[in-house]
Amino acid sequence: MRSHPPRTRARRAVLAAAASVALAAVAGLALPQAAGAAETAPIGFGAGTNGGGSATAVTVSTLDAFKTAVTGNTAKVVRVNGLISLSGQVDIGSNTTVLGVGTSSGFTGGGLRLKKVTNVVVRNLNISKPLKPSDGITVQASTKVWIDHNSFSADRDHDKDYYDGLLDINHGSDYVTVSWNTFKDHYKGSLVGHSDNNASEDTGHLRVTYHHNHFSNVYSRIPSLRFGTGHFYDNYVVGAETAVHSRMGAQMLVENNVFSNTKVAVTTSRDSDADGYANLRGNDLGGAATEISQAGTFTAPPYSYTAEPASTVAASVTSGAGAGKL
Repeated sequence: MRSHPPRTRARRAVLAAAASVALAAVAGLALPQAAGAAETAPIGFGAGTNGGGSATAVTVSTLDAFKTAVTGNTAKVVRVNGLISLSGQVDIGSNTTVLGVGTSSGFTGGGLRLKKVTNVVVRNLNISKPLKPSDGITVQASTKVWIDHNSFSADRDHDKDYYDGLLDINHGSDYVTVSWNTFKDHYKGSLVGHSDNNASEDTGHLRVTYHHNHFSNVYSRIPSLRFGTGHFYDNYVVGAETAVHSRMGAQMLVENNVFSNTKVAVTTSRDSDADGYANLRGNDLGGAATEISQAGTFTAPPYSYTAEPASTVAASVTSGAGAGKL
């Protein structure tokens, strides 16, 4: 079905905060985390991921040094100081934390690949203009991944296939949390499950949580999910053509998000051989349409979390998401 809910004016932040305090007091719930206050561990399907843990950090500022530092599966923390140009992608080993220094460190022109690895944390990086066929980050056949407080960007000045995805998760990857990132100026934001023909590898996997991310001027795939299970909560989406896309039997819970200047907030019925499933609750659709052909069964994520109300999401996300906010 297709609905066009009326556009609602955002409540003032002070009133919303007071209301949420009152509700929490009555219901006995924990209040949402303060805007910009970075978690020390992932919430959601990626819970338990700690990367290199307490390993002694190594700081690098060149591509060769970075490649050497992230190789292998021993526990390691690699700090990236400065902006490094890439051609293609750099493979990251298991049990690794990659952490940008300051507000402007990271990579441009290519990206990072997590292939057949586990327990990887990527935080506080600027990742820009990943030229096709490289994604900003590719998570492939990997488990236990936390992607947090990064700034992904490209531009909309080229053909939609000039750059590849900003963040793609595929080939049976599992237990991933994507939190407090910004995604800006791009056509294809975040693809989870690369193909309609990959059911045998992807079914029962691709469990991903997206929370407190800011998608601005991203055309579609916010995210696009095949076969897996996705929890999309407390995100702020501005200027999308098609945002959340559940297909090929995927189960999506879309909760307490804000959509602004967006044509279709959620769809389950486009571009694939089979529809997906979606459940919506507590969202501010901002006048966007929804195309929900099938309500899903995924309504209670198997982990602890507190979703702040949609009325405070825009303020929290704009102040707290992206590199330089840790």
